[in-house]
Amino acid sequence: MTAQVGNMIFLLLGVLALVVGGCVCVVWADRGGPRWARVVAAVTLVLGELVRDSGKKRSRSLGRSGTADD
Repeated sequence: MTAQVGNMIFLLLGVLALVVGGCVCVVWADRGGPRWARVVAAVTLVLGELVRDSGKKRSRSLGRSGTADD
């Protein structure tokens, strides 16, 4: 049981590191960073849009009304 919890914490820390790194690349690319940072920023923004759209679709399928931002 404790090994599973340790693995889950390790996985969550890895995802958190990827998210923070992606956000740093978005800011850096906006300020004219290197090409690889612009590529990582573009991927981060696309993944963010996919996650946001997924949340909207899920809330619609549950019968909830959308927010004013829709």
